[in-house]
Amino acid sequence: MIRVAVLGSTGSIGTSTLDVIASQPERLSLVGIAARSNIGVLAQQIARHRPRLVAVFEAEQAAALRRQVNGAVLVRAGVEGLRELATHPDVDIVVVGTSGREALVPLIRAIESGKRIALASKELLVMAGELIMRLVREHGTSLIPVDSEHAALFQALQGVPREEVARLIVTGSGGPLWGLDRAAMAHVTRQQVLHHPKWQMGPKITVDSATLMNKGLELIEAQWLFGMTLSRLGVIIHPQALIHALVELVDGSCLAQLSVCDMRLPIQYALSYPQRWPTPLPGVRWQDLSGAQFFEPDPERFPCLRLALEAARAGGTACAALSAANDAAVWAYLRDELAFLDIPHVIAETLQQHAPSAHPTLDDILKTDDWARQTAQELIRARQRVSVPAA
Repeated sequence: MIRVAVLGSTGSIGTSTLDVIASQPERLSLVGIAARSNIGVLAQQIARHRPRLVAVFEAEQAAALRRQVNGAVLVRAGVEGLRELATHPDVDIVVVGTSGREALVPLIRAIESGKRIALASKELLVMAGELIMRLVREHGTSLIPVDSEHAALFQALQGVPREEVARLIVTGSGGPLWGLDRAAMAHVTRQQVLHHPKWQMGPKITVDSATLMNKGLELIEAQWLFGMTLSRLGVIIHPQALIHALVELVDGSCLAQLSVCDMRLPIQYALSYPQRWPTPLPGVRWQDLSGAQFFEPDPERFPCLRLALEAARAGGTACAALSAANDAAVWAYLRDELAFLDIPHVIAETLQQHAPSAHPTLDDILKTDDWARQTAQELIRARQRVSVPAA
């Protein structure tokens, strides 16, 4: 029996993970769940899945949940609560499905405790990839990617010596705005931006898909996961989203991983690795491949992809600054505080003010995250003042 803890259980990755665990009762057991503040969904998950330990990042919400469950389950609060769950002696695998920076310290403590990690969060490896992967090696544990593209690369690379790999390519659907030019993007509605053609995801990652920032973050992530330089990584837009990644080999051959668009597949593989278990999900309909299309991304229409590559080349804390500035800008857009096309401007201006520190410590990363969020918020407020007409 494999015992699992889920950080970010109320999000799309977390709920899919709980579905996988429930579908494999003879193989998987849920020890605990954690979320930032959504205690309404947490209470439903507690009733359905019966975890032993629950962690809530926001202390007031943790107190409210304690009153609601009335001793039926142990409820912990804050980063310490997340850490307690992530390092619990009864946990074998920690699924990290939250994009928030509050998961960084619990992730690191889980690695130091020798837990296997199933990682779905792009942001954590973007912020601290060098540090995280060094700790994985030092503590003799493993980190299995859950993000669909990196899970696909992980699978396609099984048994392939790294010296035989010419290039790794992540694919992307292009998101909800792929067919629009920059002029049209200036007038997109919130509904258009949040209507992804292939995946059901949370609002933040859906906006990242619309800007193609998600592809830039995935390239940074792939550097650390697979030990590849940027020159050996690439992005291809594949609107049908059946092929999730490609491995080009030195002899000109190419390996591909294909599956339907359902996150339960990479989640289950991360939990079952190195085995594969049956699933009720459908396989690929081969006739659907007859219309497969592939395009090079356009950095003029999608400048966030270019900014991510620039941060990756700068290295050090530049990627932490990129991630934090993007997070601040996207949530400002979702709160109607920033125009859609201003997202890359806020990120670019934040990066211009940042002097990267090489080989950062955890403290360096957290300080950079704080600085970049504050700087981005100041830039957002400045844009709001400019956009408000004088009385």
